[in-house]
Amino acid sequence: MLRLSDVNVNGKTSEGSLWVTLVGDNAVQRSDSVTLRATLQKGFGNFTAVMYRAEVLSVQRPYPGDIALKARDAFATGVQAAVSEPESSLGLGYLVGMRRGLPAELDTALVAAGLTHIVVASGCNLTILVRLARRIFEKISKYLVFLSAATMIAGFIAVTGMSPSMSRAGLVAGLSLLAWYYGRRIHPLVLLPLAMAITVMVQPSYAWGDLGWQLSFAAFAGVLIGAPLIQAYLFGDKKEQSLRRILVETMAAQIWTLPILLLSFGSISVVAPLANMLILPLVPLAMLLTFVAGMSGLMFPESSQLFGFPAELILTYMTKTAEYVGGLSWATQQLQISLIGFVGMYAVIILFTVYMQHKTQLDLQKTSLIE
Repeated sequence: MLRLSDVNVNGKTSEGSLWVTLVGDNAVQRSDSVTLRATLQKGFGNFTAVMYRAEVLSVQRPYPGDIALKARDAFATGVQAAVSEPESSLGLGYLVGMRRGLPAELDTALVAAGLTHIVVASGCNLTILVRLARRIFEKISKYLVFLSAATMIAGFIAVTGMSPSMSRAGLVAGLSLLAWYYGRRIHPLVLLPLAMAITVMVQPSYAWGDLGWQLSFAAFAGVLIGAPLIQAYLFGDKKEQSLRRILVETMAAQIWTLPILLLSFGSISVVAPLANMLILPLVPLAMLLTFVAGMSGLMFPESSQLFGFPAELILTYMTKTAEYVGGLSWATQQLQISLIGFVGMYAVIILFTVYMQHKTQLDLQKTSLIE
């Protein structure tokens, strides 16, 4: 499957992007210019048109090409040399958002367990990277925190590509980091609409046609608005714990995205809370160990499996846990809602959010993605 932009159809420039499936195996990479032959059909979502079983007539690859993609593929080779499958694919999903490499069985289990948000390029990955940079360098220099976090954001987006969810995640993380560096705070009710407006200006069809864009903003609303209020409502002034924060943020994101998922797919993962509790706290460690494994695979290929053993150990635990929990017969339940039900669910979520803010008197402007 390809997603094409800068499209020219029969000599005329076409606005928007195309969704294309190809005939046979074709070595088409990101940033290539391709010439295709197929019947153009009506699009869906934010795709202006689709082409099924297109024939590839030519492929032109610019020089030096997509350097970030080449670096990602080289690193993936290093990880695969150090860690066996399917654990290596899961680690690459965590670290660089390469979900397409996951075996079908594992991908299905992750969907059933409500864990797909950790293996796609999204705000979850960027949040982990930015907070990691802050914890490593905050005692040395605020400027070093900013520089390292900004580099991580730019590098991650370059490697994964500028998808709708990544454009939103990068923008929100970048604005939050910039405000934090200059000693300012952005209220979530300002930050999110600003990011939404900027991305919609770039591509208006995101707002009504891209489910990933809609889910990503709903998830960030849960993290930036819902999670701090739940934390304050349930635990008051108790010292914040990393594990508890991760779990609260995850559950808040799932609550805020639930109406969209039910309206769009009519199903819900009832084991998601358990699966996230068992796996999510270990994701930052898994990302670090996968990075070590990948670098060892590139630098010391003969002994890479020795360096990759810790990553394989923790990733094996994650794959087996996801497969077991997601394989339960009752893991996924069907629950279709109407548009009225969709509006009603968000009304309840918003009303309870307002209630928690009233009870806790929490100043949301003091909450930050970075801290």
